[in-house]
Amino acid sequence: MQIRLSSHRLLAVLIAAAFCAGPALADKDDKGGKHHDKAEKHAQKHEDKAERKAGKHAEKAAKQQHKEAMKDRRDDDRDGRPGHRVARRDLPPGGYFNDRHRESVRTYYVQHYGHGKSCPPGLAKKNNGCQPPGHAKRWNVGQPLPRDVVYYTVPQPVLVRLPPQPQGYRYVHVGGDVLLIAIGTLMVIDGMDGLLRM
Repeated sequence: MQIRLSSHRLLAVLIAAAFCAGPALADKDDKGGKHHDKAEKHAQKHEDKAERKAGKHAEKAAKQQHKEAMKDRRDDDRDGRPGHRVARRDLPPGGYFNDRHRESVRTYYVQHYGHGKSCPPGLAKKNNGCQPPGHAKRWNVGQPLPRDVVYYTVPQPVLVRLPPQPQGYRYVHVGGDVLLIAIGTLMVIDGMDGLLRM
């Protein structure tokens, strides 16, 4: 809006200058011919400068408009049409899994791994998900997963109990926990901990 107003003002000033300069630059019966040429060159110089300045403003406005259009295009989710890339939506940390998801996944782990029956007796007694000493939970929601933490793909029977993973995110299995992390940054969006500690 600011650029449009200033270009309109610039155009109005140029038109006014052209009308005012016309009578002043009129030929005076060969009197002041030298001055006439100087004034004409001076006016032409200012006109050229104003045109360049207006062109730069227009170019800058076009670049800004292009940037905004590209940003809108990047943010567009394309309505989920097949063959089109779906933009990654940023999820707020925590709150992705609800109680139904947690209970369903917990039930799977109890059915397949029981209450610590696959743990050695010493670790089962500690009620820490069969994790050896020093391997306690090393992740926090809203923080990146440490690079030295080993994570695995979540088994298919667990994946079907979870909501579909959003574009740009994946489910991983860390110790006895299931996490939703952002691909690339490893940011922990949400997690279900203690699935083997029952």
